[in-house]
Amino acid sequence: MVKIINTENAPAAIGPYVQAVDLGQLLFVSGQIPIDIKTGSMPSDISDQTRQSLANIKAILLAAGCEPANIIKTTVFLADLNDFTAVNAVYEQFFRENNASFPARSCVEVARIPRDAKVEIEVIAVKNP
Repeated sequence: MVKIINTENAPAAIGPYVQAVDLGQLLFVSGQIPIDIKTGSMPSDISDQTRQSLANIKAILLAAGCEPANIIKTTVFLADLNDFTAVNAVYEQFFRENNASFPARSCVEVARIPRDAKVEIEVIAVKNP
């Protein structure tokens, strides 16, 4: 049975999609841009943007009964691949701080990200790994 996940602890979808879809064993989290739900704005620094995107993902995971350790696949979209090293450092820190193994990952440069964010991250998690 498909369950839609929505939480007030992460930014609401800005289009015709949901924050996440729970298929029972698998959770698909929509791409998260670095919107701070308290201010409605985005930080300007790529490291801070990456932290915020990952915080939004964590909030959605928690709402679905998961944790970062449940993540098995990520896709990172960058507006500028020159930011790869800075994003990598924050990404690594996030998984280490959450006692999670590194998941499989793709990282690509894209022409543009919604609201002109510098990063967007989507994840797939497995429940009860």
